[in-house]
Amino acid sequence: MPVEPSNQNYNRRLRLGMVGGGPGAFIGAVHRIAARLDDRYELVAAALSSNPERSLAAAEQLHIPRAYRSFEEMASAESKRPDGIEVVSIVTPNHLHHAAREGFSRGRHRCDLRQALDHDSRRCIRLG
Repeated sequence: MPVEPSNQNYNRRLRLGMVGGGPGAFIGAVHRIAARLDDRYELVAAALSSNPERSLAAAEQLHIPRAYRSFEEMASAESKRPDGIEVVSIVTPNHLHHAAREGFSRGRHRCDLRQALDHDSRRCIRLG
């Protein structure tokens, strides 16, 4: 689903959520650093690991206010919050991008996936 352009000028940081990319995952750190450097995003929610306990511990270690055991839990909970995430960064291994993207697309979240990565080219086409 393409993201519609907006004329709205944000004078605040967008609320960012992250799926995957917990401690030890190189690309997660890169995305967190980039979000800070850009200064347009505030990381407020995360499901950082497929292991629920590690996900919660990692979010606490990184001082992320809202920690979730899974991306499904995060997508559901954040879609119900008035201050829920506006952007999600999916930094899981490539073969898991599809499931996470689908999970967030079901709610109020709009996904503009720049890298529709998957080991199944048919799913990439559906994501694009």
